[in-house]
Amino acid sequence: MAAHQYPDTPRRHLCHETIYQGLYNPAHGGLNRQLTAKLRTGRPLRTRRRRPQERTPRCIAPALLIDHRPQAAAQRSRVGDWEGDLIVGRAGRSAIGTLVCRRSRYIALVHLPDGRTSGEVAAAVRARIGDLPASIRLTLTWDQGTEMAGHDQIADLFAEGVFFAHAGKPWQRPTNENSNGLLRQYFPKGSDLRAYSPADLRAVEERINTRPRKVLGWSTPAEILAAAIASK
Repeated sequence: MAAHQYPDTPRRHLCHETIYQGLYNPAHGGLNRQLTAKLRTGRPLRTRRRRPQERTPRCIAPALLIDHRPQAAAQRSRVGDWEGDLIVGRAGRSAIGTLVCRRSRYIALVHLPDGRTSGEVAAAVRARIGDLPASIRLTLTWDQGTEMAGHDQIADLFAEGVFFAHAGKPWQRPTNENSNGLLRQYFPKGSDLRAYSPADLRAVEERINTRPRKVLGWSTPAEILAAAIASK
């Protein structure tokens, strides 16, 4: 606001970073409890984020970034380009894998009752979509979570490759991010996701995949997927 009030007096201008540094004063241990309670995040301390190049590589095998993904995947012009992620339960002790097709918005849920190590995730992804026709298993795009460190174990499932979004850029997987928001209606944050059986996951899939979507011209994800399979 100072910039608008005093446009010709730069020394009276404040940027947001100056305000943050005034609030988050490391010498005094960060914000006091009264101020913390007024923040949306409730975060008492502010720490510097690591630059992407400072992050420790998490993949055992070399990984391809989203930059190398086929252009058709970015254009949503075909069924078979998938985005993946995990939704995590209370205290990070449980998880469900989520896969969504960019073109059809079809959601496939991955049961992870025993954990979310890279080996467990790879085996569960294979069990869930390995039986789908190869014609609709073209690419997979995931974030850089450790659960995909063994992505080479499922590379054969996707004819055109497994790819990773840039670190700290979830918007590069928008379909999956949106779908995870829809799924939280059924799997609330803070719940123990181990309580849900494979049958529970299939029931949620059924509800979402048979729901007409405006973005699909009021067709359902299941109808779009089935038509793509039938056309091959």
